[in-house]
Amino acid sequence: MLGADRMWPLHGAAAGAFTLADDAAAPDQAVVTAVAQPVLLGFAPQRPNGRAMLVLGGGGYVALMAGREGVQVARWLNALGYYAFVLIHRFPDADNGPSAPLNDALAAMALARASGLADKGLGVVGLSSGGHLAACLAAEYPPAWGQAAPQRPDVLVVGYAPISTNAWGRTIIADKPPLPPVEKQALYDALQPDAQLLPAPPPAFIVYAGNDPVVPVDNADRLALALRAAGGSVELHVFADAPHGFALDTPGLPVSVWPTLCEGWLRQVGFL
Repeated sequence: MLGADRMWPLHGAAAGAFTLADDAAAPDQAVVTAVAQPVLLGFAPQRPNGRAMLVLGGGGYVALMAGREGVQVARWLNALGYYAFVLIHRFPDADNGPSAPLNDALAAMALARASGLADKGLGVVGLSSGGHLAACLAAEYPPAWGQAAPQRPDVLVVGYAPISTNAWGRTIIADKPPLPPVEKQALYDALQPDAQLLPAPPPAFIVYAGNDPVVPVDNADRLALALRAAGGSVELHVFADAPHGFALDTPGLPVSVWPTLCEGWLRQVGFL
């Protein structure tokens, strides 16, 4: 199942927990189209460094690029010595409500910490909508949703994420219509991590495309400014010309060096 060496169902049995767009697709190209129960997939390194990363892929909260932005990222992290946890989270919809992705991410962080595989630290890597979700782990849980124990990551890596430009009143595009389904828009309205950061945010590495036609680069600026204002340290890279969803497989483009830059940053902040 997606090439994972271990699987943890977050709620109950895992059989039939999620649906793939193509069951025959290679694990590093897998796309999840429906999630009945959240699952955490584990990818073990050959030479563990005692640290782990939670990987949150994108898909606009209506699908999950579990291969390109999950398995591929996990394998990159494995090569650096991290144990990688890839979360297959539920979507915000009529069945799960707007809070499901964040609730699943919080549960995944707690499980990863309890696993004994992250004794030296636990970070988060999130791309696209997964980057929004990753940033939310460093922010306040909405009081209107109840209470949840914080699960602050030790480092935060965010790529091309819609941090707050999908929120009502904060869009870049004038008169931008609400995003379907209504629960997805409610999630973006309630979770604006740049405006809701908890004190002492973790060190952050942020990477975006300056000409991203899907996620305005304003999101990078908003998150970086908020992290710095809260006393955090930020390394921000904006590549002038790159596609949305560049992930790890854009050879020949300048943006393809971002994993190498991120590796250097992880060493600099003492997490590698």
